[in-house]
Amino acid sequence: MSANVVRLICPNLKCRKILSVPDTARGKKVRCRGCGMRVQIPHPKEAAPVAPAAAPPPDEEAGA
Repeated sequence: MSANVVRLICPNLKCRKILSVPDTARGKKVRCRGCGMRVQIPHPKEAAPVAPAAAPPPDEEAGA
C-alpha cells in the first residue's frame, strides 16, 4: 500500500465526505462512495521558481 494518500472533500454540497485516494490516482476521476459524484483528482502543484534576491543598492559613498 502506498504511503502517499490524497485527501479531499467531495464537492457535492449535500455530501461533503472526505475522500482518501492513493497518490497514483492523480489526474484521474474517482467516484465518491457517499453520493456517486465523479471527482477529478488534481495533479500536484509544481514548486514555484524562486526569484533571485535583489542585489542591494550600491553605496553612494563608495565612489567618493
